[in-house]
Amino acid sequence: MPTIPPYFSRPKEDSMFQQIMLVGNLGSDPEMRYTPSGVPVASFSLAVNRVWNSQDGQRQEKTTWFRVTAWRRDAELVSQYLSKGRQVLVLGEVEEARPWTDRDGNLRASLEVTARTIRFLGGRDGGGSSFSADPGAMAGGEEQLSDEDIPF
Repeated sequence: MPTIPPYFSRPKEDSMFQQIMLVGNLGSDPEMRYTPSGVPVASFSLAVNRVWNSQDGQRQEKTTWFRVTAWRRDAELVSQYLSKGRQVLVLGEVEEARPWTDRDGNLRASLEVTARTIRFLGGRDGGGSSFSADPGAMAGGEEQLSDEDIPF
């Protein structure tokens, strides 16, 4: 009988993992602030568009908004180099939905994402650059998983 790889075994309660990958455009310039202990934090809205053709051939588009937060050195780089309209790739963790009211009084929600990696896409020279949060850079100082810990 073949041996079952350890990553197929039943996970422990404290070994859960989730990650989201987003490619979108900044909907606003990053907002830079500092925690009471002086830790830099930058937040920005990210619009992710989904485009498809309906059954009658009409082009349809839906925009989903995310609120992205970057910490420490990542926050400083985001604040320095990103601006409204810039396309980025964000890898991170979904935190919670944040309700808000639009101009017409409709209740909406955006998902809060803590960025682990941010890649600048389509810069002035057509290239991009990236940076990643170090394990201690996040709010709770969570432990970063290595590639060996990920089962795919």
